[in-house]
Amino acid sequence: MLSFLKRQEGEEKKVEYVELIYDLVFVYVIGRNSSLVGHISNGFIAADSYLTYVICTLITIQIWYLTTMFINRYGDNGMSEYVGLFVNMFLLYYMADATRVHWETHFYRYNTAWALIILNILIQYWLKYREKAKEAPWELINIRFFIKMLGAMAAVIAAGMLAYRFTGLPLTPLAMVLAVALTVINRKQMDLVAVDFPHLTERVMLYVVFTFGEMIIAISGYFEGGFSFRSFYYALCAFLIVVGLFMSYGFLYDKLLDREMNISGNAYMLIHIFIIFALSSLTTALEFMREPEIAQLPKNIYLIASFAVYYLFIFALVPYTKGYNGSFKGFRHFAAILAVFVVLLAALYKHPGIGIFVSVVMTFTVWNLEYRYWQKMLCSK
Repeated sequence: MLSFLKRQEGEEKKVEYVELIYDLVFVYVIGRNSSLVGHISNGFIAADSYLTYVICTLITIQIWYLTTMFINRYGDNGMSEYVGLFVNMFLLYYMADATRVHWETHFYRYNTAWALIILNILIQYWLKYREKAKEAPWELINIRFFIKMLGAMAAVIAAGMLAYRFTGLPLTPLAMVLAVALTVINRKQMDLVAVDFPHLTERVMLYVVFTFGEMIIAISGYFEGGFSFRSFYYALCAFLIVVGLFMSYGFLYDKLLDREMNISGNAYMLIHIFIIFALSSLTTALEFMREPEIAQLPKNIYLIASFAVYYLFIFALVPYTKGYNGSFKGFRHFAAILAVFVVLLAALYKHPGIGIFVSVVMTFTVWNLEYRYWQKMLCSK
């Protein structure tokens, strides 16, 4: 049976400045993706715009995931690594500029940039393969897997662009689906090389923080149109919701997370893909709350669904906390809180002012649940 190799003591990797600069590009990309859901049809987001938003957001997160896992396992701050990151930064700008509601006119531009990003990461793995062949031959199986997967992704994107020319069918997102499927099927190969978990948790935390930054920028729109009690009230509630959401994640990261775990990190990254996606959706949902031209019922459903996904995957991080013993009774309390929240928002869907206040109360109630879990954990020591 394949099992991952433990990282050696004293080899904790530090997050470098170039990684922070690279991650900052994703703030811009997140904003571009969020702009896709601004097209309203029949009182809510147009279905085609939302599907484009989902696909582009998941592609963006996957690119970040592939780069982060490479740097975590094999990054050594070499010149080729720096060049690769800066090339991908430019290509991400190119992709982001081609992220439009009317994506058909930018289809080739977007997918060409995506394919080049994937090939660039493949080249980085190929360079590491040559290096590790002598230094660490036990890592070659893992590297070969990523080379094959990235090559398959690039081939599917290229084939999808060719198919679009003759059929008009946008099949390139199948490359993303293929990568996920190969990762799940070959997870044992991926587990051959353990990640530097402290470095991984810090990188993921920074991406989440940048996503919160984009959320804060988005809710600043509540102040447009001059001062009024309504605008002030909605701005204050939206800000408190962001604070509550941030406290839930920040408290878990700072007080509860066991950063000395020795694991492959794939499940941890997968959980964060949903957290980041939920935060992007919550950003849009909060913007919609003050828009009278958007139907109240669907935007309440959108808000509830976004909250549910965010908190479900926040609590999915409990197995990575200190002192976790295989069970978490607090999940029942969370389920009860979420059920009450759903019922209240459903009953108050015609009263958005009350609904957004209920959302504030819910975020801080869940944070209090985390705090009590931490206190109980301290008392058990």
